[in-house]
Amino acid sequence: MPELVDTDLRVMKAINYIFSRLKEASTYRGLAVLGAAVGISLDPSQWNAIAAAAAGIIGLVEVFRKEKSR
Repeated sequence: MPELVDTDLRVMKAINYIFSRLKEASTYRGLAVLGAAVGISLDPSQWNAIAAAAAGIIGLVEVFRKEKSR
């Protein structure tokens, strides 16, 4: 059972790291540059819509995410 707890902790740390990066505007700029590098071309308004949708999803997750007890 201790292995499961360690795995859960590592997964939660990884998820928290990803969510923290997704809250930064530079992440979206980087994704836009990567997308352009592989040939994805979107209007700026489409990127804004994607960013708004991602922010909404993160907000929804944060509403239901249980906080750590101290």
